[in-house]
Amino acid sequence: MTTFYETMFLLDNELVREDYQAAKSLVSDIVEKHGGTMHTSRRWDERRLAYTVKGRQRATYILSHFEIPGDGIPTMLRDFELNESVLRVQSLRVESVPEGEAELSAAEQADDFSIPTPPEDDAPEPEQEFFDDEDDDEDDGRRRRREPERGDDAAKEGAAEAEGAATDATPEAELAPATEEAAPSGEAEAAASPTTTEEASASEEA
Repeated sequence: MTTFYETMFLLDNELVREDYQAAKSLVSDIVEKHGGTMHTSRRWDERRLAYTVKGRQRATYILSHFEIPGDGIPTMLRDFELNESVLRVQSLRVESVPEGEAELSAAEQADDFSIPTPPEDDAPEPEQEFFDDEDDDEDDGRRRRREPERGDDAAKEGAAEAEGAATDATPEAELAPATEEAAPSGEAEAAASPTTTEEASASEEA
């Protein structure tokens, strides 16, 4: 039995600078090696990490959707954990590929597609654009960060989970099984509480 997963991969910018498409292929090759099928994969963002992971301070975020048999998960996770170019893996189950993701992923296959070259590892995060909270009745000066365009809310929530992973004290690849409360298509709350590899494999065997 195969299960759909929505997964955020944090990739070493050294690999992304050399060849972005090869960096994405690294992820899909490992998934397929263990019996999985990659449905979508695209660049979500490039960001500075809250703390150093595998000696890196920044990473490129790749949002992917794939399905894989339960018995392939433990060995797949092990491969990601051992690969120095994969800094972090955070995942949760979904029912299917969210609407719009297939089109965003396919757009990256265009001949003229390119991404901004990742900055140096010690580069500071650029200043964020803010806007006034117009819905607030009181003029209390509150301002909120304006998020860059993502394509859809599911992608935003999935990446919010991955950014939270940078504050996790254990920089190891993890795969979170679904809970009854977890909604499909990238709910950040479900992904914010990943289980260990052992718990994920035990869930699949059950």
